[in-house]
Amino acid sequence: MNGIEKITQRIETDTQAEIDRILGDARAEADDITDRYQAQANNEAAELTAKNQKAAAEREERLVSTAQMEARKVGLAAKQEMVEKAYDLALEKLCSMPDEQYVKTVADLLVQAAPNGRGAVIFAPEEKKRIGEAAVRAANAQLNGGKLTLSEETRPLKGGFILSDGKVEVNCSFDTLVRLQKTETAGEVAKRLFSEI
Repeated sequence: MNGIEKITQRIETDTQAEIDRILGDARAEADDITDRYQAQANNEAAELTAKNQKAAAEREERLVSTAQMEARKVGLAAKQEMVEKAYDLALEKLCSMPDEQYVKTVADLLVQAAPNGRGAVIFAPEEKKRIGEAAVRAANAQLNGGKLTLSEETRPLKGGFILSDGKVEVNCSFDTLVRLQKTETAGEVAKRLFSEI
């Protein structure tokens, strides 16, 4: 081998060594960059997973809360319906009392509604025929000479009567009395119907 070949071979060896060193450095730098980006990608994936899990948990909590609230509303509506039915049943029982008890109840109400013993008593048409005269007579007797009269006028009432004294009317129809009692007693009725309230 002559001098030029040795020099050429040495240049090639040095060049190859430099190439190998540069390639090694590039590979190491590429591996380092790959590791950094992989770590960053893993962190971002973990953050996204955590955010998605948190969002899913919050959505599930909202859905459960909404479902519970809807269930409470349905339960409350059912309870309110049962309370309404209790008052409807009370009104029905009032209206279907036997005549003797009905006359006494209406007479007692007339005495309370007309302490001065005056006024015209208005009934529903069928009530007027059935108990009108007897109730007015019984009330006048309790008032010791009361001057209550049976009105010629009738109205579509659901039990009870209306007492008219000049321009003043006292509504003692059973549906009105039950409705007024409902505002005062609905809580107690609900407690009796539903012990957990």
